[in-house]
Amino acid sequence: MELWELGAGELARLVRERRASCRETVEACLRRIEAVNPRVNAVTVTLGERALEAARAADEALARGRPAGPLCGVPFTVKENVDVAGSATTLGIVPLRDAVASLDAPPVAELRAAGAIPIGRTNMPEFGMRWHTENALRGPTRNPWSAGHTPGGSSGGEAAAVATGMSPLGIGNDGAGSLRWPAQCCGVSALKPSLGRVAQAGERAGPTPFAFQLLGVHGPVARRVADLRPAFAHMCGRSGGDPWHAPVPLTGPPIGTPVRVSLVARPGGAVPDPGVAGALRRAAEALTEAGYVVEDAQAPALARAAEIHTQIMSAYGRVHREQPPAETVASEGFARFWAAFEPVWNGSAGEPAFDPMMERASLARLWAVWMSRTPLVLAPIRTHPAFPVGADLDPGWLAGWPETMRTAVAVNLLGLPAVAVPVGVAAGLPQAVQIIGPRFREDLCLDAAEVIEAAAGPLTPIDPAPLPIRPDRA
Repeated sequence: MELWELGAGELARLVRERRASCRETVEACLRRIEAVNPRVNAVTVTLGERALEAARAADEALARGRPAGPLCGVPFTVKENVDVAGSATTLGIVPLRDAVASLDAPPVAELRAAGAIPIGRTNMPEFGMRWHTENALRGPTRNPWSAGHTPGGSSGGEAAAVATGMSPLGIGNDGAGSLRWPAQCCGVSALKPSLGRVAQAGERAGPTPFAFQLLGVHGPVARRVADLRPAFAHMCGRSGGDPWHAPVPLTGPPIGTPVRVSLVARPGGAVPDPGVAGALRRAAEALTEAGYVVEDAQAPALARAAEIHTQIMSAYGRVHREQPPAETVASEGFARFWAAFEPVWNGSAGEPAFDPMMERASLARLWAVWMSRTPLVLAPIRTHPAFPVGADLDPGWLAGWPETMRTAVAVNLLGLPAVAVPVGVAAGLPQAVQIIGPRFREDLCLDAAEVIEAAAGPLTPIDPAPLPIRPDRA
């Protein structure tokens, strides 16, 4: 087996046992990027020279008898809206192509401190404001399972890079399903941590948009649930100057057995695609066989939670629409997406909340009471699989989008943790589910996700699917 095929934990173990060098792990992933990235365009910038220098320094330290860090020699990639010192944080827009960061974002710094080595940046839509990954600066990322389907967004480049073996580990973020939805589209695992768990920005960071402070979190992407654990543990280690960072223990108190799980198979009454329904059924069976008690349920006030999320996010979107004007920085695809989706935001978000924060607190109390009886929730990420590229530019198609994403965005509004885990393939596309837990109980979510993964088996790494043949070249 090639080194690039291994997970983060396996690579770290090989380095600790001196069966592989840090340089070898980095070189393996750089070769894989060179071989497959032209077909998916997931990695936008390769940090090859710096990564090799970091690997050389680590190997020399190990040769001198220095103990290996927990993730020593593990390569990782970073989405282009997370700071990596010496690399541009572009947000996927042309005017920021030279906006080179002077410091690492806290989670990047923490992974470096554990011995991991950044090897590249990954693609995203402009401002992270689309569920498909494409922009005027870097172009589109292709789904490695099917070039005709979206890889998801906004962490679509990260999910595609991990799925194809270019990186065993990645950092993205999730404000409206932006880690979990690409994980579903590309067949990988992702952890959306509790709000406050992972520091968002360092002490020298500028103003952070209110919506991202309230809804968004940084989190890891990997091919195995087990690899999410060490990445998460180190990502949330220190505040890095973030005043809202919550230094909560990684493992909470026992909750008794058997653990009860609410299966939300039809969120808000939405009927899932047969492939998604099958994934939910298989995940529920795996949990039941492992001793969990799974009960059919409906999440309280789910539709209203999604509406409040939409109202907050639409305000965030209008800021980016106006400053700078989107027409001057965005791709044609983004402009068309915005024109198609703006009526949905403005006209389909339910009754405006008099005080969104007050209503958010009321919804959080409802969920806290519900989850005190059944601590875990098994639900779809999106009730449908990856959509054909371009579908999200159709206003009629987009009108039905919010209903399909209710459980994903409710998690963001309420600041809850959730793990996306793949559960098989249907019609040639990966299927996945999410396990949602109480605040700061990522440990419960990861435990259940590992049970599901053990029953379903991993789906990646994979070689990218062939690009479609254009009629003029047939």
